Amino acid sequence: MKKLIVKSQLLDRGAFERQIAGIGMEMSPVIWQHERVYLPSEWRPNMNYPRLVMRTEVRTTEQPAEYFMYLKRHIEDSGVDYVNFTRVGDYTEATGMIHQLGFRKAAEVSRQRREVWLDNRTVIYLDEVEGVQGPFLKIEAEMDENESVEALRTDLFTILSMLGQKAFTMQAYFQILNGEMQQFLLPAAG
Repeated sequence: MKKLIVKSQLLDRGAFERQIAGIGMEMSPVIWQHERVYLPSEWRPNMNYPRLVMRTEVRTTEQPAEYFMYLKRHIEDSGVDYVNFTRVGDYTEATGMIHQLGFRKAAEVSRQRREVWLDNRTVIYLDEVEGVQGPFLKIEAEMDENESVEALRTDLFTILSMLGQKAFTMQAYFQILNGEMQQFLLPAAG
């Protein structure tokens, strides 16, 4: 599936939560996620190489952890992410396969996440990432087959702006943890 993803370091969490409540939406309970990020041995930034991620997720303490693996390829010139996502039954076996494929563990990311769905393809996440100061607002939208990247990006920027944000980033959390965050000002509404 193709996705467009933008993040913004949240300027005012309280204002954000009031806005969401004010339009009758409710954030999910906290979801705990831990990800191990694996990169190909020859991975370099801006090369469009894929990364594999093993995710452990706990939605409620009454249920066991769930495990997922996803492959993500970020296409730098368009900002589009190609994502394949699957549930994993045996975490140890899956990580063994990842290593045999030549991927190396590059980072670990733990976060507490809350989510709210705007529609059947667009979700807003409120993420508290261990090791990063302040929460992040992350918006993901699944792209339709012939949808314009620029039109969807404009829609996501409009949402960020309506939520009081001034800047955005497209780096993954593991890159932000490594001090590689690049922020860009949101374009002025036209």
